[in-house]
Amino acid sequence: MMCEYYVYIMTNWSNRVLYTGVTNDLYRRILEHRSGNGSKFTGQYNLTKLVFFEAFESVYDALENEKRIKAGSRRKKIELINEMNPEWEDLFEEF
Repeated sequence: MMCEYYVYIMTNWSNRVLYTGVTNDLYRRILEHRSGNGSKFTGQYNLTKLVFFEAFESVYDALENEKRIKAGSRRKKIELINEMNPEWEDLFEEF
């Protein structure tokens, strides 16, 4: 059985605040964030736009990547988003 784990980055509609998270069910987790039940941080800053995600087979690999992204600068996060999603579109609509 192949499990998938996701590292993702969310932002608000002005793209000012970034949030990095990890989950084993990206669809459910984004719905939680959008409903205000995701985390205090995402609720406080109205982070409802999925702008980056990456899938992993191993939870260990996903958590390591999340740590690496969180430890990086804002500029590094922006570069990562620009590589996958240069228009900063809401990827949840496609997911």
